[in-house]
Amino acid sequence: MDIQTVLKENISAVLSDIYGLENQRADLQATRPEFAGDLTLLAFPYVRASHKSPEDTAREIGAALKERIPSVVKDFNVVKGFLNIELSQDIFIDEFKKAYSTPDYGYVKADENAKAVMVEYSSPNTNKPLHLGHVRNNLLGYSVAKLLEASGKKVYKTQIINDRGIHICKSMLAWELFGGGETPESSGMKGDKLVGKYYVEFDKAYKKEVDELKAAGMTEEEAKKNAPLMKRAQQMLLLWETGDPHVRELWEKMNRWVYDGFGSTYKRLGVEFDKNYYESQTYLLGKDNVEEGLEKGVFYRRSDGSVWIDLSGDGLDEKLVLRGDGTSVYITQDIGTAIKRFGEFDIDSLIYTVGNEQDYHFKVLFLILKKLGYAWADKLYHLSYGMVDLPTGKMKSREGTVVDADDLMDDMYRTAKEISEELGKLEGMDEKEKDELYNIIGMGALKYFILKVDPRKRMMFNPKESIDFNGNTGPFIQYAYARIQSVKRKFGQLPAEPACVASIDKREESLIKNIAEFPAVIQKAAAAHSPALVANYVYDLVKEYNSYYQNVPMLSVEDAQVRTFRVQLSDLTGRVIKSAMAVLGIPVPERM
Repeated sequence: MDIQTVLKENISAVLSDIYGLENQRADLQATRPEFAGDLTLLAFPYVRASHKSPEDTAREIGAALKERIPSVVKDFNVVKGFLNIELSQDIFIDEFKKAYSTPDYGYVKADENAKAVMVEYSSPNTNKPLHLGHVRNNLLGYSVAKLLEASGKKVYKTQIINDRGIHICKSMLAWELFGGGETPESSGMKGDKLVGKYYVEFDKAYKKEVDELKAAGMTEEEAKKNAPLMKRAQQMLLLWETGDPHVRELWEKMNRWVYDGFGSTYKRLGVEFDKNYYESQTYLLGKDNVEEGLEKGVFYRRSDGSVWIDLSGDGLDEKLVLRGDGTSVYITQDIGTAIKRFGEFDIDSLIYTVGNEQDYHFKVLFLILKKLGYAWADKLYHLSYGMVDLPTGKMKSREGTVVDADDLMDDMYRTAKEISEELGKLEGMDEKEKDELYNIIGMGALKYFILKVDPRKRMMFNPKESIDFNGNTGPFIQYAYARIQSVKRKFGQLPAEPACVASIDKREESLIKNIAEFPAVIQKAAAAHSPALVANYVYDLVKEYNSYYQNVPMLSVEDAQVRTFRVQLSDLTGRVIKSAMAVLGIPVPERM
């Protein structure tokens, strides 16, 4: 149990004993630096029950706490109704010993019998490679999955790959017309990039046809509909749906190229999946559920045969769920896929990592599933995130001006290499070690810069800024971890048992207090689906440690127990840094 929890439980007991207040929540905050104390309680909420001034109420609570838990509360002071609590050194020493002796401190092991959470992320289209938007999606989804695991949940990581539809037919047709049999092997290109190249080629040729038809007297809308290329792509989609052998063979070949390409990008990003779903296998799902909904009166059929749901009573609008010709819309298969997942896995909740442009879609989806009578519909969550911009402007996939994920990772590697060489931090490393370090720093910088931002916020990504070794960056935190490993190497073999010391420095108290917050941060971040809370916590922890390192003698101190304690405290800090960065999917180097 962490220090704050102990204190809150005892405050609740005191409030019950002296004022008869039951189940009162105690909100604690760090004491302001200009006042003595560690944690502060606001007394104002309790004055009605105490029938005293805020100052007298605070004094009464403080005195009762000191009497009740003298081993925890050393002293207190009151400033205008704020109760500043000074904690006993013993509580900090005990907290250190407990944390040091706990493997994977801050993490909770999942109960084997518990139901699981499914996290969906990535969900790319197979007509183009992964780009910067996918990078934020993958890093966020994967980190939330790791967070939930660390908080004690079983987790399934999944993606649905959009591998059918007019978009892939455009790439297929362009490859047939302009490709000359080009393959990833013959071109030296990754398969996803090769297919993406022909998606751009289709668009170029299509625009040319549209311009020619407009010049011949058609309106833009007429020209877009009648362009020969678009008609051929639509015909190819119909052939795919009827199972034409030639089209299906081409589709399988080009999608295989893409899957291979995605696989290498995912590996480099450090993300993985437990289950892949494919739209080509799920696009017919949901039709039976629509029929069910019609029988239950959830949906209604219009005169043209199309099926709708009226959500105006819920503050939304009417939504199409099945076209008049019996074909699905996106929400149809989303309904069917959700039901399929809950049938296939022992999950009781499902998180969709999808950009905020789909906020309305998920509101409608969750409401439909609730109206269909699925109890788990209340356990569906849309992890909505903002767009990623660059200093150079927005991305446009059709024009081929997207920021390619692989190119971005290459750029991060090069930047990490340049800065590391400039700083001269590579003494004694061979080329293989250097290469590994550049990757660790580059990927750490990329991931941390993206994940430190609240997921809901739109963000600007600046590669150069992200890789700075100072400030709130991944390399800054990685360097602190590497420094701790250097201290440990200089000390030698650390004892397994925590050192016994009679007293500790104020800075040590502060550092232990920060470390003791880690379990609660994991739980809070998991509940909020926000890796940003962990990122900003570990940044504050590193700042705290750096101040400690610079101001408190460590290896030079004469007392062997004190020296061992300080290196063990450094070691514990390093372990927490490593665990915090692990839920962000960021490795930390032993040397830097």
